[in-house]
Amino acid sequence: MKTSGREWPAGVKKTRQRQAVLALLEQAEKPISAADIFTGTAAAGQDISLSTIYRILNYMEKKGVVAKAKLARSESVLYELNRFRHRHYAVCVICHRIISVNNCPLENFILNIAENDFRVTGHNVEIYGYCRECDGEAGGGR
Repeated sequence: MKTSGREWPAGVKKTRQRQAVLALLEQAEKPISAADIFTGTAAAGQDISLSTIYRILNYMEKKGVVAKAKLARSESVLYELNRFRHRHYAVCVICHRIISVNNCPLENFILNIAENDFRVTGHNVEIYGYCRECDGEAGGGR
């Protein structure tokens, strides 16, 4: 069984509500909030309460289907489909746009740490600044 181009996750009971949540996560180009998912499901004609969306997201996170991200300077929690890729994000301090960083700035640093008898199990990098639109408004210019 597929959502839209992806096999349905093994060990996860398929329901109409879970399908709707996963379809939105699959289409998202960046991590999104539960509120964004709620709005998206409502726009698609799905009647799913926000509390149900949170339960689905927590369940899917436990199953390894969804990855949860909490940005350091934000109260909101964001979710994305777990595509088993290593990701970092740049966050605009004005509009809070999230931009995916495609390479890991710590890759060589972690290799150096490993040479000193330390095994890194994970890390998180958030870069703060101004997106192109906000930089122009803030007078930063490029």
